[in-house]
Amino acid sequence: MLVLLPPSEGKAPSGGRGAPLRLESLSLAELGAAREVVLGELVELCRGDEEKAREVLGLSAGLRGEVDKNARLYDAPARPAGDVYTGVLYDALDLGSLEPAARRRAGRSLLIFSGLWGAVRIGDRIPSYRCSMGVRLPGVGALGSYWRGVMGGVLPEVAGDRLVLDLRSAAYAAAWKPTGEVAARTVTVRVLHAPTRKVVSHFNKATKGRIVRSLMTAAGGEPGGPAELVDALRGLGYVVEVEVPGKAGAPWRVDVLVEDVH
Repeated sequence: MLVLLPPSEGKAPSGGRGAPLRLESLSLAELGAAREVVLGELVELCRGDEEKAREVLGLSAGLRGEVDKNARLYDAPARPAGDVYTGVLYDALDLGSLEPAARRRAGRSLLIFSGLWGAVRIGDRIPSYRCSMGVRLPGVGALGSYWRGVMGGVLPEVAGDRLVLDLRSAAYAAAWKPTGEVAARTVTVRVLHAPTRKVVSHFNKATKGRIVRSLMTAAGGEPGGPAELVDALRGLGYVVEVEVPGKAGAPWRVDVLVEDVH
C-alpha cells in the first residue's frame, strides 16, 4: 500500500546542531534535479528582498522569521521528515510512538508531498522550511504545475502494483493525479461530520491521521485493493460509505463519517 499525505504548515524547528541537508540522500532520486531548482530559487528569493519573499510565500509580517529560515536551508540541521511535520494530522498519526514493525511499515508506505521537495518518505532528512504547493516562484512558476510535470514520470513506478490511498488536500493532489491502472487501484477519502455531511477541517485532518495509524498498526497483511481497504476500515471500526467508480480506470471515493473527534 502507498499512502499519499499532505505536509503540514507547522513544522518542528530545526534547532540545535546536526548534519545539514544532503539532496542526494533523499528518496525518489529521480526528483533530485527538480528539487535543486526549487531549493535554489527559494533560498535566493529569501536571501534577497524580505518583503518580496513574504509576498511570494503568502506570509504575514508576523511570520518574517520563516523567510530567514528559508534563507538558511543549505546549512540548517536536517531531521527525519516524520519528525519535522507537525499539526493535527501528524499529531493524530503520532509516528514517534509506533512500535518498530509499524514504523517500518510507515517507512515503506507513507509518501509526503511537498512544495519544496516534491515528495519525501518519513525517514528522509530535511530541514524545517516554509513553502506550500500553492506558491508561485518567480522562475519556475506555480509549484503544483511544476511538480506535475516531473511526478508523472516517477510516481507510477513508485506505486507499482500497490493499492494507493490518497489522503492529500486539493493543492497537493494537483502535483500528481494517478491515471490508468494506478487510478483503478486508488482510493480517495473524505471525512464528513455525520450530522451535517460537511467536511470540517479539524475532523478531516485528525481522522485521516488516525486512519493511517490504524492501518500501520493493524495485524495481518496490507489491503491489496480498494474493496479490501473498505473492509479493513470497517473492521477497524470506521463508518464508511463507498462510491464505486462508474467507469474503468477511475479512483474509488470513500466517505468516512465521524460524530466527533476527541
